[in-house]
Amino acid sequence: MAEILEREGYKVKIKVEVPANQVEQAYQSVLNSYARQVKLPGFRPGKAPAKVIEAKIGKESLLEEVKEALRDETFPKAARELSLLPVGARVLEENLTFGQPFVYTVEVENYPEVKLPDWKSFKLEVETPEVTDEVLNRALDELRTRYGEMVAVDREVQAQDHVFIETEDGGRFPVVMENAQPHVREALLGKKAGDEVVVPVKDGETVIREVKTKILEVKALQLPELDDEFAKTAGEDNLEALINKVRESLKAQFERETRNAKANQLLDKLAEAIEVEIPPTMQAREEQSLLQSLADDLREQNLELRDYLAELEKNGKLEEFKQNLSESATRRLRRSLAVEALAEELKTQLSQEEFDEFLTEVARSYRTTPARLQSELGQDAIARMRIQRLHDKALFEALAQLEG
Repeated sequence: MAEILEREGYKVKIKVEVPANQVEQAYQSVLNSYARQVKLPGFRPGKAPAKVIEAKIGKESLLEEVKEALRDETFPKAARELSLLPVGARVLEENLTFGQPFVYTVEVENYPEVKLPDWKSFKLEVETPEVTDEVLNRALDELRTRYGEMVAVDREVQAQDHVFIETEDGGRFPVVMENAQPHVREALLGKKAGDEVVVPVKDGETVIREVKTKILEVKALQLPELDDEFAKTAGEDNLEALINKVRESLKAQFERETRNAKANQLLDKLAEAIEVEIPPTMQAREEQSLLQSLADDLREQNLELRDYLAELEKNGKLEEFKQNLSESATRRLRRSLAVEALAEELKTQLSQEEFDEFLTEVARSYRTTPARLQSELGQDAIARMRIQRLHDKALFEALAQLEG
């Protein structure tokens, strides 16, 4: 049996009463578990009397385990019975006496209630970019670049070139100037095929050694002419058709980007305007999640989070970091709670067919199959993706109402 004693915001104080016979069963279960595990002289496994087990383990220790087992079993049921969604809980009082019900009280941090603002009055200020001649020409140049060919050139090395070099030990390899280290670019820029240069090898800012290098060849990207022939190569009948296709593609892209920007702006406004109290446990978990993400990013750079935090503390920036972390966690939680409440208000539904179509698109972008994607990500990640997709749908449904 469970009842709510007090309720104030997200804080809910509840009392749970466990029948005496269930207490006895739990106590016996704990005893039996120890009887199977503990070896006692003169007794076969599982045959030692209860009093011997009690003497060996200690009655108080056994009772503490009984309390824990009963709380683990009955608290989730009590929460469901009282329509609570706990994000945190702490025991305030508990009383266990043989022959009597086990009674305990818990202060629950309940999942927060969210009050949405009058979002239908929001004004969204996002302009769709215009497909100007400059934008169109830049897109056509990018398309030409995809069909471009690297050809040898007889001139000095420039920033976009590919340079083929030979080191003094006979090693030959290409250098893509755009991706090269600054000191390598500096050594090669302005040189020509046949020139010999000294390229420094660095560890951080320290020059470890210098390598004598000969430039064998300089190649530059040669773009195809923008004409009917190129249009046919790109899959269109003529240049006019290609230009029209690129223009329409840009318009569709800008409309998608504008729609996404409006949805994001709507979510920002919702998150700022909702009325909600965020439970401390929920806040702490979100901060921990952000810290874990940071730790993963640092590990890719061969850095440890503790070293990073120690460096911040050394430079007097740790408190500022903690403040920023707290604000980021709060901002993320408010956005998540806002869109969740919006989906509930709109009664947004995501069919299995819609989600399967979304998974297929995601799998295609990773060049895999939906089945393999689900297997690699796991059920938890797929469930989070489904929730995110549902929330995205809710945002666009709200956006349609605003624009309608």
